[in-house]
Formats: sequence, C-alpha cells, structure tokens
Amino acid sequence: MHPYLIAAMERHGGVFAAADALAVGMDRASIRRLVASGEWRRIRYGIYTTAARWLQHGVAGTTHELECAAVVRRLGRPTTISHTSAARLHGLVVPAEAPTGVWLTDEEQFRTGTEYRILEAPLPAEAVEPHGALTVTSLARTLADVGRYRDIADTVVAVDDALADGRVTPAELTAAALAQTHWRGAGRASTAFGLSAVGAHSPHETRTRLRVRGSGFPAPMLQVAVLQGNRLVAVLDMFWPEYRVFLNCDGKIKVTDPWGGRSGAEAVWREKAQHDELVDLGLRGSHVKPVDLHAGWPLKVARLERLFTEPVPALVDGVRFEQWQGGLRVPARVLHHAA
Repeated sequence: MHPYLIAAMERHGGVFAAADALAVGMDRASIRRLVASGEWRRIRYGIYTTAARWLQHGVAGTTHELECAAVVRRLGRPTTISHTSAARLHGLVVPAEAPTGVWLTDEEQFRTGTEYRILEAPLPAEAVEPHGALTVTSLARTLADVGRYRDIADTVVAVDDALADGRVTPAELTAAALAQTHWRGAGRASTAFGLSAVGAHSPHETRTRLRVRGSGFPAPMLQVAVLQGNRLVAVLDMFWPEYRVFLNCDGKIKVTDPWGGRSGAEAVWREKAQHDELVDLGLRGSHVKPVDLHAGWPLKVARLERLFTEPVPALVDGVRFEQWQGGLRVPARVLHHAA
C-alpha cells in the first residue's frame, strides 16, 4: 500500500477516500479490483479501509469507530461524534434497542443523511475530547446527551458503570446537567444522574437497586466489606448497617464463569458457606437473580420487609463494615485514559 495512502488513513481514523487513492496515482478500476478481492473494504460511498484494519476493529468490537470516521471523512469537515455513537466509542453500556447509525454534533448545522444524523448544539471546549484522530463529546456530555432521550433506567445503568470505573465524577455529571438545563429532555437526564451511585458493578446491581428504592426501602450502602479483625469475610452488593440486612445480586456468570479458577459447583458451595458465615456473625440477607426483578419481585419485597422488621441480632465482637475500595470496580471494566 502506498505510504501516502497509509498516512491518509491514519490521519482520518483508519479510513481513506477514493480521492486519496487517486492522488497517489491509482485509478478507479484499481480501486474496484481491490474492493472485489476483499483487500479493501468499502464503508461508505467513496470511503474505504483495509481488510486488515476492519478485522482488527471487528475482533475488538469497535467497527463503529470506523463507521464514524467514514462519515466524518465523507463530510469533509471536522465534526464531533456524539450521543449513542460517542457512547459506543467511550465503551459505555449501550442498550440493545439504542439508535443505530452515526450520531454527530455540530455548532453550525443540522443535517441528516444515509445512516447518519448531525444535531446542532453548542460544543464548549470542556465538552469535547480527542479519540484518536476523531473528536468525541466528553464522557459526562455524552451521558447527558443520551440521557435526554433514553429510558431513565438505561441511563442510570450507563452512569453507574462509568462511576464504578472512576471514569466520571458526580461533579462532572452535575456540570454537564447544568449546561443543558433548558434543553429538551434535560429533566430526564438530571433525574437519571440523581439516581446514580458509585458502587454498582453490573447492570443487574443497578436495576436491583432501582427496584429496591422504588419499593420504598431506604438507600443501601454499596460494596460494603464485612471484616472480622483483619480478615475479609465478604463484600456485599447492598447493605443496611442499622438493620444488619444485606442483599446480593447473583447473575449466571458467577456459576458459568467463576473467578479464581473455581468450578461452578465450587462457586455455589462457596456462596452458601459465605452466606452461613454472615448469618453466624449477626447479619441477615437475601439474594436477587435477574428473573426476580419481574414476576418474582413481590416475594423479594415481602422477604426484605420481614428482614427489616425482625429484631436486629447482636453482632459478633470484632466485626466491622467499610465501603470496599471506595465502591470502585477493581479491575475496571473500561480503563480510564486521561485526555
């Protein structure tokens, strides 16, 4: 591949235009042959990448980044990737029914085209950041943008996930919400931000907490370590210390892909043994599976109500509680890269 064409591809986020190929002496027939052979891949009309680059992004699950780069290259002017597209590039949790196509924001134009949409809105310096050769809205701005039209619970899931990795702070979220106070849907995003918290390490944990709060229970502490002396007994997903009540969220992954090289049976045995030890120390609790959040939820509510109204048992000497690692997820699901 011509070195000038490689340079053009790197300047434009992994894509190049037919004009770039023509500029290095190729003709359109050569371009068609390379596409037909599979050596090049057409992303949009007149915009290409190499098969190797497409495969690289396919393995990483980031082909949408090339789709974004192709739209920007086709537009021929710097445009900021935003909304659901920025969410994908940031590695945020995106619901399955999220809008498809490429989403962008420009300060001077509103425009729609084939599989892309440009929204007109202000883009102050603090609201944008580089993403390789592209420009994307910041994490906080992206969460505010998608939060204005997305289901509130879906937004809380995405915000909780970013908070768990320390990629965004409550202060940054507040600033992003205030910057959009008079925008359509701003109240929806602000509500979602207010329901978010540091300490939910999975969508199931977030949705369970929302169900718990919606059922009238007080806000729990999240990611609470139970220690006896210097020994870590357990880390609880949710805990109400004044009632000695805990709630753990169980997904299939605990059995299908247990950590530490354990088998599924060993993971189940360990879970039961840990629950028994917590009870022996003076705690009471329950476990919630994803299916419990639907038809089985009234039974879980009744169980929690009983636990909250029963006499609080005495705590074994030497037992103490603290939020584990500040509620952060270690290791992080998505690493934070400073801009």
